[in-house]
Amino acid sequence: MVDRHLNTRFQRPVAPYNHAAFEQLCRHWDGRSPLVLDSACGTGESSAALAARHPEALVIGVDQSAQRLARGQRKLDATAAPRNLLLLRADATDLWALMAAHGLRLARHYLLYPNPWPKAEHLQRRWHGHPRLPDLLALGGALELRSNWALYAEEFAWALRRAGWQAEVEPVPPEGPALTPFELKYRASGHVLWRVRAAPQAGNTPVER
Repeated sequence: MVDRHLNTRFQRPVAPYNHAAFEQLCRHWDGRSPLVLDSACGTGESSAALAARHPEALVIGVDQSAQRLARGQRKLDATAAPRNLLLLRADATDLWALMAAHGLRLARHYLLYPNPWPKAEHLQRRWHGHPRLPDLLALGGALELRSNWALYAEEFAWALRRAGWQAEVEPVPPEGPALTPFELKYRASGHVLWRVRAAPQAGNTPVER
């Protein structure tokens, strides 16, 4: 499945609301600051933490749920929200495609909790089984996925290695700050947490779509 996605073009048209989100991104970005993407960010709590961690970058939190984003925005409005944070309502995979097609490249990309689609028949809905995997790869940058499911992390790392990336699976240090409410919940339940840290191999050209 990974090989097929790497060698074919996904034909689904990009929905209008995703074009609108991309246009909003372009209006907000100064064209110079590094770009950090937090895909499927939920309420954007993780995006706000990443904006504080990467003050030199524009951090973009993207989620498909307008309700979740609105709830997160209300919390941010009640605090000193980071000025380098942009929350967008979009399908992350369509946004990847638009960013890649317009030559945007990421400094960092985060794919955090929860893990999507645990059933085997839903493999194509996981990040590494999705037809937009080539667009994710085309964005480049240092990529980090977190999971409480070791097999999910191993699958993701395998798919990236298959595409010519460097990818390693390791435990998330338990003393480090939690990035999402799910991570806090999993830690409190005694789960071992995993992360994949990946980047394109030196000299490996990103997949152009």
